[in-house]
Amino acid sequence: MYLDSEKKKEIFGKYGQSNSDTGSAESQVALFSYRISHLTEHMRANRKDHMTERSLVKLVGKRRALLNYLKERDIERYRAIVKALGLRK
Repeated sequence: MYLDSEKKKEIFGKYGQSNSDTGSAESQVALFSYRISHLTEHMRANRKDHMTERSLVKLVGKRRALLNYLKERDIERYRAIVKALGLRK
């Protein structure tokens, strides 16, 4: 499986406050970004997989909503996570 508990702990440890910090917006955005990149690769190989495409669009929307929340609440945290993940905005 591409996303096991060890990988999640690694992502949460890198972008959150600790390995068990699953609730902060930064850690959730990082997890969504990892899943989005995985699904994007899947879509390149299986372009007719409409259910995965729908899931990908939903994940992008969730990540965008979290980023908008962070941007409104704390612009510095928003800028830090965007720079760390290499997102466009």
